[in-house]
Formats: sequence, structure tokens, C-alpha cells
Amino acid sequence: MIPVRGLSGAKVAVLGLGRSGLSAARALAEGQSTPICWDDNPEARARAEAEGFACLDLKKHGAFDDIARLIVSPGIPHLYPAPNPVVAAALAAGVPVDNDIGLFFQSFATQEWSAFDTTPRVIAVTGSNGKSTTSALIHHIMESAGRPCQLAGNIGRGVLDIDTPHDGEIVVLELSSYQTDLARSLTPDVAVFTNLTPDHLDRHAGMGGYFAAKRRLFAEGGPDRAVIGVDENEGLYLAGQLSEGASDDRVIRVSVQGKLSGPGWCVFARKGFLVEQRKGRQVASIDLRNVSGLPGAHNHQNACAAYAASRAVGVAPKVIEAAFHSFAGLPHRSQLIGEHDGIRFVNDSKATNVDSAAKALAAFDNIRWICGGLQKEGGLEAVNAAAAKVRKAYVIGREAANFAMQLDVDAQVCGTMQAAVEAAVSDAEAGDVVLLAPAAASFDQYDSFERRGEDFAAAVARHIKSAQQ
Repeated sequence: MIPVRGLSGAKVAVLGLGRSGLSAARALAEGQSTPICWDDNPEARARAEAEGFACLDLKKHGAFDDIARLIVSPGIPHLYPAPNPVVAAALAAGVPVDNDIGLFFQSFATQEWSAFDTTPRVIAVTGSNGKSTTSALIHHIMESAGRPCQLAGNIGRGVLDIDTPHDGEIVVLELSSYQTDLARSLTPDVAVFTNLTPDHLDRHAGMGGYFAAKRRLFAEGGPDRAVIGVDENEGLYLAGQLSEGASDDRVIRVSVQGKLSGPGWCVFARKGFLVEQRKGRQVASIDLRNVSGLPGAHNHQNACAAYAASRAVGVAPKVIEAAFHSFAGLPHRSQLIGEHDGIRFVNDSKATNVDSAAKALAAFDNIRWICGGLQKEGGLEAVNAAAAKVRKAYVIGREAANFAMQLDVDAQVCGTMQAAVEAAVSDAEAGDVVLLAPAAASFDQYDSFERRGEDFAAAVARHIKSAQQ
């Protein structure tokens, strides 16, 4: 655990008692401050009280009279579409509002580091798509290189739950826009921006607010090195803002849409090959075409970002290349879960928006596409444009008929996952890929995208078992 520093003896309010909220309360108590907790859910309050934490309704008049700071869980809005009433009360009382990410960066460094040969460093990854795979891949590369490393944030452990870092340790954090938007302290050593596509627009009042939330990771603390995906205008703009000139190698530009050039530091993937260039010269090249855990152009972008971040902390190209080949990929992200009679089954339940689904569709041929769910804003035009290799779509979700009507491919309304898998298997031929890439959220039928992916995997396992009998 990372004890919270700088708030010793103070009362600190904690709003939201899920994983990050309870973790923050424990770390605050470990740092000798007094957490005052609240959650509208009685069961969540009961769990906190069982650990000895005091719960107080923070909506009551005077609740913030002697509170030094309010710590807010990421799912609770603090500005758009409207501030949570507790957040509004704290702001009206002049109480600073923060989250567990801010507490982490405020508390991570200690006096004990003066005895270390190599100072621990933080690599923080944000972006719309690919940040989980990129974070996990960086962590895998560090472990392959023999570097002590921990993975936390949106993936792995909560940021305040990690162990006190060792000499030379690397901490890899996956950070969402909800987390970067509110954190009062953001000081990573290496910051990674994968890409930007429309998502969470209601929470950030549009694309400008969404980009601004991501940009805070780079603007608030000024990382030593910034790895920036430049295939969107926002990434190009961010790289330009952070750089002092074309040869400034504090910014590493990343692309999968074309060859990068110039005197600076860049990493790009072209025709299945990753290339690193510095000062106008090629430094290294890796063939990504046979890296089974990173299929498709979107994963090549993840590979480029992870490669650049790893190079920024001194890992050699050959070590990174070997780690790529031993990387198994993440569950629910272009995950090969089975193969039978020449038909492959791929679980990309994490493709919860049209852009990520489009990238999944681009990675395979002869696709039997299982899609649908709780549709997000913006329509399906982007995913329709990427559906040339789809042989047929099998639509799930409560609004499956409406979703199917918006598709430009042959579509069958199935409703449930089991029905979709059965229909896809019935139609599939050797060489086909049955791909779950929903292009929608899961909450109309499932608690999470993980549960949706697990249901798909279970349906596939039942089919393969039955076919083998």
C-alpha cells in the first residue's frame, strides 16, 4: 500500500466506496489522516463500516465544515453533465476535490529513495483505445527484461494498493479520462497517448472536453518523455505543444498510418513492420506479422506505443522483440478462444465503441460478426465503413432489431449470445472467423464487457465440446 502523505491529522471525505474509494480510505488511514466515507448504496457503506471507517451523509448541511479534501471515485461526475450534489457542496465550501490518482502522485516518492541506485519511475498510459493492451504489454516487456514492475490503475491493482516500490522499479498505470480529468497531481516520468476517438462525450461535454481531460496527463506535471500517437489531429497538436522543435527527442511520435520522418525520435508500423528512427536514421526494426498476441493494425499501434515507452526507460530492442512474441494478449481484446473445423473464435468484447470495433474488423478476414448491445452516440457509420470483410452480422442486445437496421451488411437478429453463436456456427465455413466485437456497451444485458466476453467464450466452449462428441 502507498500511504497518503501530506494530509496527516486531517479529515478527508471519500465519496464512492467501490474499489478505488475503499482503497483510498485505507491509504488515507495508513497515512494518519481520518477518512469520512459516504456512498448512496447502503451495502457499500456497510462494507466500509465493517473495516472501521466512519460514514457520514456528505449531502447534509455543514458536512464539509472541517474537511480538508474530498476524494471522488471515477464513476461520479464532478462537472458534466452535472456535478454530483456532494461534489457541488464541497466546491461551494471551498474544499479541494481530488481522486486516488492525485493522492498516488502526491504520495509515491519518499525519502527512502535517496538510498536507491535508480529512482523508481512511473509510465502512465491514456487514450481512447488500446490503453489496457499497451499498459499490459509494457508491464510484460519490463518483466521480460528483468526489471521490477507493477501494473495498476484501470488494469491490475488500484494505484494506492501497490507495494512500496523497490530500487529501479517501474510502475505502469492505465488511466482513463475520468481519472486524469480530476487528479490534482499528475507527474509521470513517461506519459503515453495512444489515440483519440469519440467516447464518454456526455461526461466531458464533447470532444474538446474529452481531449482536455487526456491532455492534463501531459500538461500538469510535464513528463520527462511523452509518447504520442499522431494519427489524429489531437495527437499531432499535443506533440507540437510538448516539443521545442523537430529534433526534440523528449517527444516520441508514433504512427500506424504512414512512415514518419525528420530529425526527431519516432516509432511507426508499416506493412507489418515496426521501425524505430532517431535523428533521421533507422535504429531498429521488428516484424510484427507473426506476433500472435498482437493481431491487426490496432495492436500494431499498441506495440509501437509500448515499444517507445520501453525504449524511453532503456530497454533494448531485441529484448522488446522477444517479449512481443511471448505476450499472450489480454482477455476480451482480440483474444483467440478456440478453433474447430477450421473456424476460429475471437473474443473482442472490449470493443465497446464503433472505432474499436472497426479496428477489430480490420484485423481478420471472412468474418461472422457478433455485435450489438447498448448503442453509444454517433451512429454506426464508422464501423459500417470497416465491414467489407464481414460475411454476415449476428446481432444481440435488447435493441437488436434497431441495431441491425443500421448495418450495411447482411444481418440476423439473434437477441441472445447463445442464439448468435449458434447461428454464426451454422453458417460458418472453414477459414471463417466468428468475431465478437459488439461496437456497443454491455449494460443492456450484462454487468460488464468482461461478463459478455465470458458468455461468448462459454457458448463457444459448449459448441466445440458438442461437436467433438
